[in-house]
Amino acid sequence: MGRLAAAVAVVVAAVLALSSGAGATPENVCRAAADDDRRVDYGFCVSRLSHHHDSPDADTWRLAKVAADVGVAIAGDAVYDSKAMLARAWPGGGGGKARSALERCRELFDRMGSAFAEAYDDINRREYAAGKEKAGEAMSLARQCDGSFAHAGVPSPLARQSADAVKIAIVCTAITSFQGNFG
Repeated sequence: MGRLAAAVAVVVAAVLALSSGAGATPENVCRAAADDDRRVDYGFCVSRLSHHHDSPDADTWRLAKVAADVGVAIAGDAVYDSKAMLARAWPGGGGGKARSALERCRELFDRMGSAFAEAYDDINRREYAAGKEKAGEAMSLARQCDGSFAHAGVPSPLARQSADAVKIAIVCTAITSFQGNFG
């Protein structure tokens, strides 16, 4: 068996085992997700999923929902952070353009939280394609926030939150793909 065929066989076996719940730990699910989608940041995936209160007894389906729920939390934190920044003087210079970008990002992160919540609901109903679509929408909203600051010509004070939102959207989509193919 060639190297590619052997690698595919390992991934398929892992996905089949994980989709049935056998061995579905954050570490195993994140490893399979990273093997399946090179955009998945394994360390981030394990860290964020492992710290969620629903992870210890979760199967793969529940870990897909956990990823969406983590996205809701990231978006909510960004909304809170942006409101706090808007309530005080702008720290990064750039004046009105920067403030306008921050206001836009607050709106985008608010919509992102809703998109992740809808992804959670879709995954919960086992409507996997719709869940992946909503996670993709959340990822697009994070990138739009980054674009708002780039257009304003100032660094984003929400860069970490945007990056984390994109990473968890990728994780959510990758884990949900296991369900859509085998669940």
